[in-house]
Amino acid sequence: MPALKWLEITGIKQNNLQNISVKIPHDKFVVITGVSGSGKSSLAFDTIFAEGQWRFIESLSTYAKLFLEKLDRPQLEEVRNIRPAIALQQRNPVKTSRSTVGTVTEIYDLLRVVFARTAQPFCHMCGVEIRRWDTDSIYKSLIGRHNGAKAAILFRTDEPLSSLRERGFYRIFKDGEFMETFGQSDKVPGTVEGHDVLIDRLVVRDESRLADSIELAWREGGGTIKIIIYDNTGQTELLYSDGNSCDACGALLPEPTPLLFSYNHPIGACPACKGFGNILIGDMDLIVPNPQLSLSDGAIDPWEKPAFDWWKTQMLRGAEAAGIDIYKPAAELSEYEWMLLNNGVAKSFHGLSAFFKFLSEERHKLHLRVFLNRYRKPVICSECNGTRLKKEVLAFKLKGPDMALNIAAMNAMTVKELLGFFTTPAVNAREAIEEALRHIRQKLTLLSRVGLDYLTLDRQTMTLSGGEYQRVNIANQLSCSLAGALYVLDEPTVGLHSRDNERITEIIGGLARQGNTVLVVEHDPEIIRAAEWVIELGPGGGSKGGSVVFNGAIGDFEKSETITSGYLNNSGIYQPSPKQQINHNAPAIVLTGASGHNLKDITLHIPLNALTVVSGVSGSGKSSLVVDTLYQAAAGNFNKNYGKRPLKYNGVTGLDRLKGVCLVDQSPIGRSPRSNPATYLKFFDTIRSIFASATEARLYGYGPGHFSFNVAGGRCELCKGEGYQKLEMYFFEDLYVKCPDCAGNRYSADTLRVKYKGLTISDVLNLSVDDAADIFWDDPAISKKLQLLKDVGLGYLRIGQPATTLSGGEAQRLKICAALGGTANKGFLYILDEPTIGLHMRDVQALLTVLRRLISLNNTIVVIEHNMDVIREADWVVDLGPEGGDAGGELLFEGTPEDLYECSDSHTGTCLNKYVQRQV
Repeated sequence: MPALKWLEITGIKQNNLQNISVKIPHDKFVVITGVSGSGKSSLAFDTIFAEGQWRFIESLSTYAKLFLEKLDRPQLEEVRNIRPAIALQQRNPVKTSRSTVGTVTEIYDLLRVVFARTAQPFCHMCGVEIRRWDTDSIYKSLIGRHNGAKAAILFRTDEPLSSLRERGFYRIFKDGEFMETFGQSDKVPGTVEGHDVLIDRLVVRDESRLADSIELAWREGGGTIKIIIYDNTGQTELLYSDGNSCDACGALLPEPTPLLFSYNHPIGACPACKGFGNILIGDMDLIVPNPQLSLSDGAIDPWEKPAFDWWKTQMLRGAEAAGIDIYKPAAELSEYEWMLLNNGVAKSFHGLSAFFKFLSEERHKLHLRVFLNRYRKPVICSECNGTRLKKEVLAFKLKGPDMALNIAAMNAMTVKELLGFFTTPAVNAREAIEEALRHIRQKLTLLSRVGLDYLTLDRQTMTLSGGEYQRVNIANQLSCSLAGALYVLDEPTVGLHSRDNERITEIIGGLARQGNTVLVVEHDPEIIRAAEWVIELGPGGGSKGGSVVFNGAIGDFEKSETITSGYLNNSGIYQPSPKQQINHNAPAIVLTGASGHNLKDITLHIPLNALTVVSGVSGSGKSSLVVDTLYQAAAGNFNKNYGKRPLKYNGVTGLDRLKGVCLVDQSPIGRSPRSNPATYLKFFDTIRSIFASATEARLYGYGPGHFSFNVAGGRCELCKGEGYQKLEMYFFEDLYVKCPDCAGNRYSADTLRVKYKGLTISDVLNLSVDDAADIFWDDPAISKKLQLLKDVGLGYLRIGQPATTLSGGEAQRLKICAALGGTANKGFLYILDEPTIGLHMRDVQALLTVLRRLISLNNTIVVIEHNMDVIREADWVVDLGPEGGDAGGELLFEGTPEDLYECSDSHTGTCLNKYVQRQV
């Protein structure tokens, strides 16, 4: 094969990579696999993609190149034949509610173009369809509908009567009668009323006089004309205009432009909600969470906070004077008394309205804004009904074969529904928008191909999972039809049901067939089998990894003896774990009538002290059922919901058997880079005490606080202990470079003089969990927590790794360790959302062992999961479906994994059966 057909990299030493060299074929579907922490991301993203990004920046302006010398280039010796690189990672970076699926895919932008060019206006006042007239169409309409009738043709103007007389116009129509202009007083130019000036009175016939009169009136009226028809039915006034004005009531619509249909611009956004679709109002259920308390005992929750004690004091002082019983339970207060409490009583006390007005005026302060939001709930904007747009914008509609829809209605349609609408002949026939329609259909088709046909265009981007966001990006890239690029994908099957894996492999293969090199970091057996080339790193994680275990074609890989190929071939590696014997009569938590979002009146059984897996295709309602309904209901029962309400349900029983509930989701363990595994699991305090007890530290008088990078003293003051500096790059993402003073060590040179077992405090933070366990083996408080991290497959993590760089799966496993560390909870309900993200098949087995340890402590675990190994090892399985979106939300199966094989309606059962048969 010619040299240009290969990407060759030699001497890679990035992170834990052990001076390796790799040779990767171009225009192929390549999988990089290996156990967790083996160096997959270091090779794919920190080396290959980073080098491609570096070379891209080299092609930019001189200004951009000024920052190159500050950037850390990947540690390698030589790269040959690298292509422009594009990274598609699973982390969803979007935090604004203004971004939606429609805007991020640019489908909504194309819809705005379509509506601006071809949408038909309807009157927003009376609903009549608005027609834009010209003289020819007016003439034909009069001949067709009023031939032979008497008519008066007029135009409207605010010109003074004296000027009209000078130009030969002598009659006006006023108060239902025609009047001479002689003897009438002039109107001031520009008055709103104006004059209806008579051009001609005639009989409607197909003749030049009618056409000439219409032309003159049209010209004098500036594109507006009034015609009065006299027939046997009486007198009828007809209005014609070349603008977007209603002929029936005269209501005027703005000219349609693409910007008019944007809810992110004041021109089109609803003025009440500013384009958000909802407004925040005070929620009395949150303000008074326990109505059995009296006002004196603290019924009004926000006034129980020390900072707002004055508000409670003045209310209690003034309420009695106003006749309000402050010792009666809040639930027994009358509507009149609550009206007084809300509005306050002049010269007696200030009410709740005044309190929340005060907070709103001070909402520029972050802590008050957060506090205020705890007592407010979003409600659909009454002005726009959640559409985000002005009513004038919604008056424009696009006609389909069966209906006319405004842009908000289209935005609320699923990808599948919208694709059906735009593939109808009635829509396709419009030549003016042919190119826009082609792009819309292409993008919708690609979203459907990547398994996202259940999403609506108005779905907020920040609510997408990491896997969904990545697949949206994949669809965007496919629509670009690039060739000669290098794509780097991070676990594209995250959040995807096994049913859809074949679809994803076909798409990835399509990218390669277009002439692109596709590198995929992946653990899923089906994706690995579909690849053309496999690179496995290992043999272990952290310092025990970073070597190339295998690099070759998939056929040779399946015959190899690596850890991953062993799981693919079931070479005696799989070890089933002991399971509970569960039946339908076992003690359980029972949730009834769950019907939020797309759920269809579901009754859910969760056996106690067991491992329950909730499965189903993407969008089938798993998170709606488990997180948004079950968890929020349980959290409310234990006063932990902090203002969040569960979705609609009828009731829940069995919570009295629990001591608490804990949601272990994929949210970050901290929003700041200062948070890391050592600080989160609280063993960094012990490490700092160890350093403070060193001889040199005592000599200099350094205490534990001196070894903290969060406070002044021993940290580097230039970067404030962060180890990097942020460079703001206009038109690009901000860059982070090592601090020039401390070289990324976070601490001052004086602090780094203190060492423990030959390591500085900075060296210790850079240790992997595996290496740190070897260093601190003799300290039980530290070694116990490090062992927990190893047990859940996080031995490769650096103990000082910033929380912002952790994946959702890594953050979730850290939370599991926090639950097991110290004094572990007993009798709790733990809810986990796809904890196997980023885990190798070997590490999934380790995670299951840890979950069994939690169950042995009398805990109940519910896991939302697609991983077949986890489903197979569950005690109880709940499967939703049969599809996603509106076609989902049904309970297909409840029972043991063995019984799930026989459920013919379940995609999970079918895939699990095939998976187990392959493993036999």
